[in-house]
Formats: sequence, C-alpha cells, structure tokens
Amino acid sequence: MSEIVNPPDLPPPRGFSHAVKTGTTIYLAGQIGDGDAFAEQFDAALTDLLTALTGAGGEPGHLVSLQLFVTDVAEYRASAPELGPIWRKHFGRHYPAMGLFGVTGLADPAAKVEVMGIAVIDG
Repeated sequence: MSEIVNPPDLPPPRGFSHAVKTGTTIYLAGQIGDGDAFAEQFDAALTDLLTALTGAGGEPGHLVSLQLFVTDVAEYRASAPELGPIWRKHFGRHYPAMGLFGVTGLADPAAKVEVMGIAVIDG
C-alpha cells in the first residue's frame, strides 16, 4: 500500500503529491526553486526535494536516482563551479545515478531547473 506524503513546509500540491512511499521506495515529485540565478534555483530545488524526502522518512543518502531538468544546458555548465559546493552542502560525497535533460520549459516559466528523484530506505 502506498503512502502519500505532502510535508507542511512545502507549498500545497495541486494535482500531484510531493512524495509517494511504497514499501522501502520513495518517489519524489519534481521540485523547482526560487530566485534569479541558476545556482540559487538549484539550491532551493534541492532543499525542497530533501524536505519531501525527509517528510517521507528518508535521508539524503537514500537517494538512488536523480533527474535534473534544465531549460539551458549551457547555463548549467557555466554554473558548474557554483553547483559543486551546493551539492556537497546537501549530499556530501553521495552521488546517485543521475540524468541531465535539456527541456524547452518547466511548469513555472521563470524556473530554470527542476529536480526529481527516487530513494530507497535500506532495511
């Protein structure tokens, strides 16, 4: 049986759930971040993703898959020096299987990045 998780620290979802936990697996909905700069949005999106994850009983090290959707791959690459420290702040040296996808737009027209993932809580 699945458990729907919508942490109170995240905006109320409309037409989706922030996390769905089934057994030891947690499916995390896409999260976007606020701000103007790419790195600022990336940081906020990861913060919200982890809020959903911890709300469902997971921890950053449980993340096994992460998808990054960006509206400008060149901007992502140019921001890379800023993204490393942001990543380490949230995950340390934990690197799940990841994919980077260039997209033409996101649900919020001002969004530059969206992250979604899957976590597995070990026994």
